[in-house]
Amino acid sequence: MSSPAYAAPVPSLPARRKRDWGRVVRTIAAAAVAIFFFLPILWWMLASIKPTQEILSVPPKLFGFDPTLNWYRVVLGNADPTQFNVETTGSVGRGSGGSTFFSLPYLRDSAIVGLGSTALVLLLSAPAAYAMSRFAMRRRKDLAFWILSQRMMPPIVAAFPLFFMFRQFHWIDTYHGLILVHAAMNAPLAVLLLMSFFDEIPRDLDDAARVDGATRFGAFLIGLNLVKGGLVATAVLAFIFSWNEFLLSLVLTTGVIRTVPVASSTFTTAFLTEWGYLAALGVASMVPIFIFILLVQRHLVRGLTLGAVK
Repeated sequence: MSSPAYAAPVPSLPARRKRDWGRVVRTIAAAAVAIFFFLPILWWMLASIKPTQEILSVPPKLFGFDPTLNWYRVVLGNADPTQFNVETTGSVGRGSGGSTFFSLPYLRDSAIVGLGSTALVLLLSAPAAYAMSRFAMRRRKDLAFWILSQRMMPPIVAAFPLFFMFRQFHWIDTYHGLILVHAAMNAPLAVLLLMSFFDEIPRDLDDAARVDGATRFGAFLIGLNLVKGGLVATAVLAFIFSWNEFLLSLVLTTGVIRTVPVASSTFTTAFLTEWGYLAALGVASMVPIFIFILLVQRHLVRGLTLGAVK
């Protein structure tokens, strides 16, 4: 006679109720945290479709106003603000410092600098991280700390020395100048992130590849394929840091090239801040980030959880 199959114990009714209540509390807490972080974005999106009097109304309104797309028509479509009866502060169509409110060129400049610096960061940091993970080095921890310390340095410390160097090299208002600076700013963090991903790969895989005839560079390419998720996670962080960087972009440009953060600062006129144009540009500047993350979402989730479970 065969032995009876093992049956898992059925939890008692009080235990089930306690577990259900715990799930409800966790769900409510997670929803509250998500709403807390989403409210500023929702507020900014609503401000981008409100008339001026509604943006500045007290108490503020979430609903009950006539939405308008006039801010977007000016910021993204280069439309004449006067034909929409847009209320401005006397600086119709123009911000401070001679900057126009038409912002597609600023989005283009930010995209070129962000993508270029991200590609350069991955190109430089991946071999460095692999070398630090695989090769025997003296004072390896001290070297890793020194690399991390470069990221801790405030940008203002390097801003003016970089300005004088770039002026000597005629790199002011150039894409390659900003790309080099943003890459140097993000490379230390990228090296440490990728080194942690390479550390999760057993070294036996490298040895097996070398036994099968692969060169050290071939073993490196195999390792890159295994940490593809980590590369994507690093690329997302590097792109976001470059997209949001303000101080160095402000010091190293004079108007020929303007990134979105620098252009946003010019929307403050001699009278007050043009909140409608600023909100429209802010919402438009979030779209490339969301698109970039959506395109790499599958690899991003894998990279962020790599090494979490042994």
